[in-house]
Amino acid sequence: MNNIYAIIFDLDGVICSTDRYHYLAWKALADRLGIPFDEQVNSQLRGVSRMESLEIVLGEHSADYSEEQKEALATEKNEIYKSYLSSMTPRDLPKEVRMTLHMLRQRGYLLAIGSSSKNTQQILRQLGLGDFFDAIADGTMITKSKPDPEVFLLAASMLGVSPENAIVIEDAESGVRAAKAGRFRAIGIRTEGNDPDSDITVKNLKNLIDIL
Repeated sequence: MNNIYAIIFDLDGVICSTDRYHYLAWKALADRLGIPFDEQVNSQLRGVSRMESLEIVLGEHSADYSEEQKEALATEKNEIYKSYLSSMTPRDLPKEVRMTLHMLRQRGYLLAIGSSSKNTQQILRQLGLGDFFDAIADGTMITKSKPDPEVFLLAASMLGVSPENAIVIEDAESGVRAAKAGRFRAIGIRTEGNDPDSDITVKNLKNLIDIL
């Protein structure tokens, strides 16, 4: 692609997958609260902030809890989630992802992470990527979650590039919408079907080598 100098990656679902850990953590919290929670409900949480996810999990029980209690519940879920993350190692980084990142680096692209997760730094350290990226914009630095483009605009600013000169790699619809709202070009990773908002859709990260 012409005039692309930087690539901004979402984290979960693009660089690695912690979906199972999120599910187990939300499931543990929901079970303690006596609220039904299954894979169908979990599927609604992709690309959604922690507090928004909590509202989905609580559902009709949301009104039973004060804002302070909800903050405590979100923190409880995150502590459970982080306990699962502590078992991650560089072996959990797929070989094709590692290869792709290094090839893109060799081609001279600036590389960044743009993730709404507040656990981004821990995950990257666990995977052995703590010092790999040129910039990391995450949930600890923003006030608005995707589909707001704030995290991607921040990543671009940290890299010193304009949105027109960067491309975003996403696997969630809300992330693609965020990229387009920020005037970035977007590549959507999909196992089936196409994302109508993506400029390009690929099946996996290693397909980037043939495009960029």
